[in-house]
Amino acid sequence: GSFSVGQSTLTRFYSLHFIMPFVIGFLSAIHIYFLHEKGSTNPLGDINHISKSSFHPYFSLKDFVGFMVVLLALSVVALGFPNWLGDPENFSMANMKVTPTHI
Repeated sequence: GSFSVGQSTLTRFYSLHFIMPFVIGFLSAIHIYFLHEKGSTNPLGDINHISKSSFHPYFSLKDFVGFMVVLLALSVVALGFPNWLGDPENFSMANMKVTPTHI
């Protein structure tokens, strides 16, 4: 270890952040495939076919509604209140000759 990040660490970090979304997407696709193929059962252990709920109308709509709620909340914050997540220093005039006190 040293005081700075080396090239090998950056390469590994970039590779990890490039590969992981594909791995997560692949595992999610397998999960959805098996959920669609086998159906969802009661978590309490009831195995009869009457208690199974089908994937498409129920879970597809449920996931879509959840996605829309999150997208709506993000849109309200991003478009309605853009300064909520900003840093107050962003509104200060830049001065190349003065170093900020927090550095």
